[in-house]
Amino acid sequence: MARRRRRAAQPPTLLSSRLVRRFLPILIILLGLMAIWVDHPGARFLVLSSVDAGITQPVHTKLGLDLKGGFSITYQAVVGKGQTAPTSAQMETIRSIMEQRVNTFSVSEPIVQTAAGDRVIVSVPGVNNADKIAQLVGKTGLLQFVLLPPDAAHYGTHTTPGALPIPADGTKIDPTLLTVPANVPFTGADLDPSKIQSRYDQGPPAGWVVDFAFAGSKAADFNTWSGAHVDDVFAIVLDGNVISAPYIKGAINGTGTISGGFTGATDSGQLATILQYGALPYVMQDQGHVEVPATLGKTFLNQTLLAGFIGIALVLLFMLIYYRLPGLVACFALGYYTLVVYAIFRIVPVTLTLAGIAGFVLSVGMAVDANILIFERTKEELRAGKTLVSAVEAGFNRALNSIIDSNVSTLITAFILYFFGSPTIQGFALVLIVGVLTSMFTAVVVSRTALRFVVHQSVTHRAWLFGVSEAEFKARALPGQRPARREARGRV
Repeated sequence: MARRRRRAAQPPTLLSSRLVRRFLPILIILLGLMAIWVDHPGARFLVLSSVDAGITQPVHTKLGLDLKGGFSITYQAVVGKGQTAPTSAQMETIRSIMEQRVNTFSVSEPIVQTAAGDRVIVSVPGVNNADKIAQLVGKTGLLQFVLLPPDAAHYGTHTTPGALPIPADGTKIDPTLLTVPANVPFTGADLDPSKIQSRYDQGPPAGWVVDFAFAGSKAADFNTWSGAHVDDVFAIVLDGNVISAPYIKGAINGTGTISGGFTGATDSGQLATILQYGALPYVMQDQGHVEVPATLGKTFLNQTLLAGFIGIALVLLFMLIYYRLPGLVACFALGYYTLVVYAIFRIVPVTLTLAGIAGFVLSVGMAVDANILIFERTKEELRAGKTLVSAVEAGFNRALNSIIDSNVSTLITAFILYFFGSPTIQGFALVLIVGVLTSMFTAVVVSRTALRFVVHQSVTHRAWLFGVSEAEFKARALPGQRPARREARGRV
């Protein structure tokens, strides 16, 4: 008696298990509702650039200089006593430090450029933080650890006060102390930038602090020096102003904490930023800031948006005409994709420029490309004699590898652009990364879930809705014959 052949059981995939199938529609609906909430004007939600403020922050769409305008600050290098005029290499160093500082202030895609030999112009989107950014970017950033003379005629020690009072936080340090090398054994140049961070200390007393650590052999030198000056007072001085003046309780192993009178995360974060990127080689004098208009102009912006709208509309029209019912599902997925991506842009937040819009349109094209791969494979499976439900599942499963390969290669390129490109290129790359990741989710998860629901409705069982002939759609095994089991071999 011939044994009936049994098909080997296929191991369930992550997207085909029953539990996941029940959970995915709920996840899709919740994400969609959250995106709609974040996208509407006046929304309040979590903003990743300021997590400490909670989940009730106002959410805004940040536009770049080319789309909205902003403000421009001009700095001029001040040649001090004993200094010569800055060289072009020194001005480039100053420009680089300023650009790094402003980027850490939740500002993306600034334009920082040198001008007139000794000037730096910083142009930043928006006009809300002009004074704070001016203070952060233009600060010289010279950090000095100053030993206060411990003799009785000066400041004394912790146990034996001297004739002079210990300088209070925020006051000017006696400039004569800075001229004696023995009084300034360490500076900010001796610190390890990777160990500098701003954090909230639970205390007591509670408050914002800045942790630091010395680099290399300087850590051992600081340990030896602090051990030799127990009970002496030393001041942590930034640009001639005392941040704090603690006394030395014992040998310090190369790490420390600055706990000056910071009013919040912004103040401590600014100090951490200045220490991380080093001191400016020259004092930079603020020459004032002015508002700048959008560089593209309103007419050009409207033309660009119209061109993008027409392009996306033509893509959607093509999907509807050529792929019909699956194309309608793809249009729904692309609409969902747009809502989610825009919400992510507002939550991060991403500064949208013309380059960023180009990255978004490119990611829309990739999302459509993924749907085309899936739908073409589904049609091949229908022509191979599979039922509608089986053809849809096979179409998604067999196109998945091609979708992942193409998107991963794009992500690799985008990450390289983000980490090694200029600020403008970084903005384009960030938009592209967000768009590609979201498009993979909508193509593989949202489209699949929606199409699964659709094909289980009897009213959709029509050949013309899937772009195949009636004969291909009705292809089934005749009575007494083995069902068609051949698989489509079309390459995708």
